[in-house]
Amino acid sequence: MENLAASDLKTILHSKRANLYYLEHCRVLVNGGRVEYVTDQGKRSLYWNIPIANTTTVLLGTGTSVTQAAMRELAKAGVLVGFCGGGGTPLFTANEADIEVAWFSPQSEYRPTEYLQHWVRFWFDDALRLTAAKAFQQARLERIQRQWMSRPLRDAGFSVDAGMLHKALEASTRNVAAAPDNTALLTEEARLTKHLFKLAAQATGYGEFTRAKRGTGADPANSFLDHGNYLAYGLGATATWVLGLPHGLAVLHGKTRRGGLVFDVADLVKDAHILPQAFVSAQRGDSEQEFRRACIESLTRGEALDFMIDTLQAVALQLGRQAQASATQEPRAP
Repeated sequence: MENLAASDLKTILHSKRANLYYLEHCRVLVNGGRVEYVTDQGKRSLYWNIPIANTTTVLLGTGTSVTQAAMRELAKAGVLVGFCGGGGTPLFTANEADIEVAWFSPQSEYRPTEYLQHWVRFWFDDALRLTAAKAFQQARLERIQRQWMSRPLRDAGFSVDAGMLHKALEASTRNVAAAPDNTALLTEEARLTKHLFKLAAQATGYGEFTRAKRGTGADPANSFLDHGNYLAYGLGATATWVLGLPHGLAVLHGKTRRGGLVFDVADLVKDAHILPQAFVSAQRGDSEQEFRRACIESLTRGEALDFMIDTLQAVALQLGRQAQASATQEPRAP
């Protein structure tokens, strides 16, 4: 079977797709490159194809399971997936799956809307949205300073030059404050991260390092960075869901990019926790499981999720109230 791009699987508009599946007492998996569901009949297993490019929704009822590989392919094809009870109701969990990583958010119409209301008050104002992005970046810088100088990292052999780190963070703080728009802010974020890679490699004696997406086993630090960043994305998705903030209301990573707010929030801790641990684990030859355990311990010890939630709350309340105050002061049209 030819490899199909994700865009090729979305050529049929959802409104024109013919299939909606409700499945029960079966397994959903990838077999021979196709998404299929398997039922047992006596001693035989029967495989049935799901034409995902022409499917709108798959509801998984009683006695079902789904593999990660199947979820990846369903997400690429833009198929909505939900877990439900017998007969298709009630809906327990649903997935808006238009990206490779699928977030399953418990469906509740009774989540508090306080922070969403504050968020949307300022979000449509370009200047206030830039202010929010800068607040995120300042919180990120403070987190890096505190975490990189922490005792657990030093005990693990991460001996960063305090003077060089402080100098780099001070320069970034000035650049963030002076950034005229999101493009300049993203450029500064990337510039600092590149410099942090260099400092981390020096702190662990790792040697020369070049960041490559989807790193392979030939470069453990790259592989660990990819792996660990997804832990941060999971926390970011959790933090935004807890506060009832849609993932599309990003302040830095593109206001039209679905899931952008998850990336914004994950950036609060990626460079502070994941980056140094990736180099420490790569240098001492940790396995993926050992690295993952170390990252989770670092994120838990540093109360990373609380930090994300607190930052979101502070930004929402401060800028939401500022936007509301500005609106009440504007003169009404005659």
